[in-house]
Amino acid sequence: MKQPNQNDNTALTLPVDQFLNYLKSERQLSLNTQINYQRQLYALILLAKEIELSTWQDLDSSAVRLLISRSKRTGLQARSLSLRLSALRSFCDWMVKNELLTANPARGVLNPKLGQHLPKNIDIDEINQLLDIDHNDPLSVRDRAMLEVMYGSGLRLSELVGLNCRELNLVDGEIRVMGKGNKERKLPLGRESIKWIKHWLSMRDFLAPQDDALFISKLGKRISPRNVEKRFAQWGVKQGLNSHVHPHKLRHSFATHMLESSGDLRAVQELLGHADLSTTQVYTHLDFAHLSEVYDSAHPRAKRRK
Repeated sequence: MKQPNQNDNTALTLPVDQFLNYLKSERQLSLNTQINYQRQLYALILLAKEIELSTWQDLDSSAVRLLISRSKRTGLQARSLSLRLSALRSFCDWMVKNELLTANPARGVLNPKLGQHLPKNIDIDEINQLLDIDHNDPLSVRDRAMLEVMYGSGLRLSELVGLNCRELNLVDGEIRVMGKGNKERKLPLGRESIKWIKHWLSMRDFLAPQDDALFISKLGKRISPRNVEKRFAQWGVKQGLNSHVHPHKLRHSFATHMLESSGDLRAVQELLGHADLSTTQVYTHLDFAHLSEVYDSAHPRAKRRK
């Protein structure tokens, strides 16, 4: 990593170098983390010179905002700007601790707003294409059952691999799931899920199961999350899907399709096992055309005369 020139103001560079040494010797952070801090703080030194900041003691909240603004002009996106601000906060905390500053001016500056990341869903036609697995060997039947349950009930990957046979109630079409924070919830199983679970259970003993795990590997052990990810991705390729198939994408597709059909955010929240409704609102998304259709058909003031 290229360090600032010898012409750089020692009043700026010396404290940064001392802080980086502290991260290495006392905090013993990983090399990658040290490099990231170094990159961000050296970039800030160069920007500090641009705004005629000659010493960190002159740094105030206005100067911090100006540094972040100048960083943004260089093309940094919100996430990278947040990392830079975080590095500056940590550095200022260290300076306060070592009595080089009386207060941390970066603490009062808010992080740049990050755009919401919405996981992509698989459309219904591609879901049907993915689930059209007609192989009759035990592993293919198991995979079809896992795919049906994952998409049919919107499980997390950890919940899927954690399922046990004793938690199944195929008569009533229900399954008990242990979610985050050891919170248990009961979920309905769809017709296809029940059908393929039964088919899988008729073959499960061929793999000599070692415990009560519903889905097991070819060695008879509870299937691992990594194995599930690998098998789902392989089926996505085999079935000719354009997008990568990942368990979380199936969960998101379940939520999206449920919400598009029902419009019941609270019900989807319960099915997903979200403690906070705002999580569901971020996690699911609807296209504006569908929202317009729902509004036009449901709101008494929106119904248009024919």
